[in-house]
Amino acid sequence: MNIQKELEHFSTGKTDLRFNNVEVIPEAIRAIMINEVVPSHSEDDFYGKQDAAYMSTTIQLFRKAGIEVDSVQDILNKGIYITNAVKIPKTEYAVSKESIEESLPYLERELALFPNVKVIMLMGDVAKKAFNLISKKATKKNAVPSISTYKLRNTEISYNSIRILPSYIMTGQNILIEKTKFEMASEDISLMYQLIMK
Repeated sequence: MNIQKELEHFSTGKTDLRFNNVEVIPEAIRAIMINEVVPSHSEDDFYGKQDAAYMSTTIQLFRKAGIEVDSVQDILNKGIYITNAVKIPKTEYAVSKESIEESLPYLERELALFPNVKVIMLMGDVAKKAFNLISKKATKKNAVPSISTYKLRNTEISYNSIRILPSYIMTGQNILIEKTKFEMASEDISLMYQLIMK
């Protein structure tokens, strides 16, 4: 299944929305990692060009977690799908609540494509907010408590029998500078991998 084609069927014709142009076997996916927002240039996204900016930090995080990968295809082959919560590039420093809400129906539809998911990783606060909006719509409450990520890391959170792992943003050079967050994000990825390999 091509994710982009699948979501474009559902799209209302808004042209600035960006979906992952990637072929995936939905049944083979056991984990989904939700990053914050699509980059300004689509070739820098996870499924963009060979040395895409988003993949440079992602590969380092996976390797730090003890998972040998060289490409996004290697990650997909391990049953892990990566996407962005917000499907429109940000125009300001922060991601607006409006852009989260505008992308939400597509993220919700995208998540529903994968019937065998055991773990969803929320990579950053925007992903956490988006996922909480989805859960609030369905259950009238947040799936993830509104407290600091580092306080949530040792809490077992489930939503519809899927394990939810709040973590840190996985893209951008800041994650490489903030060593503690890099360590924690790689530990979270390691835990996710252990959970899907059970």
